[in-house]
Amino acid sequence: MTDLTSSAFVHLDLPKSQLDNLNQLGYSHMTPIQEEALPLALGGHDLIAQAKTGSGKTAAFGIPMLQKVDVANKAVQGLVICPTRELSNQVAEELRRLARFQANLKVVVLSGGNPMRPQIASLEHGAHIVVGTPGRLKDLIQKQHLDISAIETLVLDEADRMLEMGFKEEMVDIIGYTPHNRQTLLFSATFPDDIEYISRRFQKNPMQIEVESHHGMETIEQSFYMCHHKDKLASLVRLLSVNAFEHAMIFCNTKALVAEVVNYLDEKGFEAVALHGDMEQREREQILIRFKHHSTNLLVATDVAARGLDIAALPAVINYELPRNQETYTHRIGRTGRAGLEGKAITLFTEKERYKLDHLSDYQGHALEYESIERLPQGRSNRVEPKFVTLYISGGRKEKVRRGDILGAITKQIGLDGKHVGKIDVVDHSSYVAIERGYEAEVVKGLNQNKIKGRKFKVGRV
Repeated sequence: MTDLTSSAFVHLDLPKSQLDNLNQLGYSHMTPIQEEALPLALGGHDLIAQAKTGSGKTAAFGIPMLQKVDVANKAVQGLVICPTRELSNQVAEELRRLARFQANLKVVVLSGGNPMRPQIASLEHGAHIVVGTPGRLKDLIQKQHLDISAIETLVLDEADRMLEMGFKEEMVDIIGYTPHNRQTLLFSATFPDDIEYISRRFQKNPMQIEVESHHGMETIEQSFYMCHHKDKLASLVRLLSVNAFEHAMIFCNTKALVAEVVNYLDEKGFEAVALHGDMEQREREQILIRFKHHSTNLLVATDVAARGLDIAALPAVINYELPRNQETYTHRIGRTGRAGLEGKAITLFTEKERYKLDHLSDYQGHALEYESIERLPQGRSNRVEPKFVTLYISGGRKEKVRRGDILGAITKQIGLDGKHVGKIDVVDHSSYVAIERGYEAEVVKGLNQNKIKGRKFKVGRV
C-alpha cells in the first residue's frame, strides 16, 4: 500500500485520524473527480459535478460531509438522495467505511422495496447521515418520521438518473424541507436542462466540475458478431464456450429476454443469474452478492437493474443485443477495462440491427468491423465452474456482526485456512461469506454447531 506521505490526500485539511483511515482503506491517490471536488467541497462551495459510477464520487462528497458531522448531535446532518436501492446501499456502505475514524457515527438507509417499520425504528434511535431513494424519503418526511431541517450537507447522486426515472417532483419536495444554509453537492453523468433547473433553483453559486464522462476505450477490446435471429441463443453459448469467461455481465434490453437467456444458459449447464427491476430487494441483494463473490459466473441484466452497480475487475461485458442508444452502449462496456485492466466487450446483432451498428460507428468516430458468428469454432461447451459458493448467515450489522467475527469463527473454531475464504458482506440483518468450492459443507456444519460473537445464527447456502 502506498505510504500516506506520498498520497495526495495528505495535502487536504483533514484530521490525522481521517487521513489514517483513508490510508488503511487503500485511498492512496485521488481520482480525477476527487482531485477536482474535494478542495472545493471542503471549502464549503456548492458543486455541480459530472461523474459516473466507479469514479470515486462517494468519497468526493463523503469526506466533506463527514467533516461537518457532530456525533454528539443526534439530528440528521447529512442527506444523500440516490435513484435506486442498490446505489443507496453501496453509498451507505462506503460512507460507513469512510466514517470509521468517527466512533458511533450512524448511517441509515431509507429506500423503497424494503419494509418501512424497521426504517422508522432506526430513525427513532437517531441517525447522523441518511441515504435513500426519493419516494421513500418523501413518504417518511411527510409522515413526520424523518426530520431533515438541520442538515448541513445535501447530496444529489446520479441526479440525471433520478430525473429519467420521474423523480423530479419528489426531489423538489424533499429539498424544500432542508435549511437554506445547507451545502448542496450535485453529481450527474450528464447535464440535461432539468439538471440546470435544479441547480439554479437550489444551489448557491455552484462551482462546476467536468471530468471525462466516458470510459476510456483504450483498455477495451470491442468485438461484433452478426447472427440470425433464430440462432441468437445458440450464438451466445458459442461465444461463452470459445471465451470461457469466469466472470461476465450479459445485457438485454428487456426483462423478458433476461429470463429467456438465463433459462437457456441454465439448460446448457452455465452458471447464470438474472437481475431486473421487478425483483424483490432481498433477491436482488443476494444475486449481486453471489456475482461479486464469484459464486456464479454470469449476470444477465437489464440496463435499469444494472444502473449504479460497481463490479470491480470485470473482465467482460456481452451485449446480447445492441442497446437503443449509443450512450447506453458506452455505459455498458465501461464496466470492464477499469483501473488500467484490459477488458472485452462483445456484441451480438442481427441484420435488422445493422443500422444500430452504423450509428455506433458514427458516434465513436471510426468504422466498427464485424464478422459472422460462424467464423467462431463450434465445439463442446467450455464451461467454467465458479470458484466459490456463497453462504448465508442470519445475523448482520444490526446484530453487531462484523466481517472479522465471521472470519474468526471460520478460521479459529472450524479450523479452515483463511486462503479458502473469499469476500464477506455484512448487511442489516444478514451476512454473506464466499467459501472456496468443496469446503462449503464443512463450513455450514461448523457454523451451525458453533457461535459467532457468542450467538447462534442459521447458516446455509444461498
